Amino acid sequence: MKKNIIITGTSSGVGLESAILFAKNNYKVYATMRNLEKAETLNKVIKENNLSIEILQLDVTDNTSIISTINTIIEKEGKIDILLNNAGAGFAKTLEQTNQEEIDWVTDVNYTGVVRTTKAVLPHMRSSKSGHVINVTSIGGIVGQPFNELYCGAKFAVEGFTESLASYVSKPFNIHFSLIEPGGIATEFMTSAVKNTQNKEGELATGEYAPIFHKYLSGAQSRAKKEDVSPYQTGKEVAEVILKVAETEKPPLRVRTSDWAENLSSLKTQMDPDGTKLVDQVNSYFL
Repeated sequence: MKKNIIITGTSSGVGLESAILFAKNNYKVYATMRNLEKAETLNKVIKENNLSIEILQLDVTDNTSIISTINTIIEKEGKIDILLNNAGAGFAKTLEQTNQEEIDWVTDVNYTGVVRTTKAVLPHMRSSKSGHVINVTSIGGIVGQPFNELYCGAKFAVEGFTESLASYVSKPFNIHFSLIEPGGIATEFMTSAVKNTQNKEGELATGEYAPIFHKYLSGAQSRAKKEDVSPYQTGKEVAEVILKVAETEKPPLRVRTSDWAENLSSLKTQMDPDGTKLVDQVNSYFL
């Protein structure tokens, strides 16, 4: 019997590649996206490869949309085996430049959306005593980085949220939790991050932060050109890591998807690389 998976943010990048890869590996895929007008690429691949993928509308910032889509899947399948929280948006801007609307948006898309979808799916997984919630975060969920304080803050929040759930939900209800931590992804995500950084005049940085910001951008561009140290992976490469985690009998709590990400975070992760030791320690201490 095929396992089913619901994936958020499948119009491009990691979400698109994950939907295709899971379907090719005998999963029934429910590929969701906020704007169904962006489904053209996925629809084309589905037809060319005769894949078992159903595209549904889901906006992670809209709880009504989430619940409606989850109920649709439950009515068809009776359960949800895997939730892949992939939807997110890049953002690089100084806190002083950022208005409250942008702060709320970055937090909503990258953190609160994950909370909403997980909350909607969890009762069904708990009822069936089976499930796996996989959250795509970032190396920015472990290591704070220049001009990414709001994005990193949201990803740090997802990490803490997921780690906390794993500490008391996993063992009694057989629900696994995993965090996928890419270093950087060479997809529309990067273009979006730069676009969201610009102000109305199209400027990337102003005032006293400008020299620092341009040095930051220059460094990012330089690293991207050096294959031996580049932090950037393709969406497909990250999707392959996600599939491997999904098919692991005892999946890790967290996994970096590249050597670059592993090296950057090593000061924080070297004693417990996959996070399982800490979860066990917290579980034994509190419960």
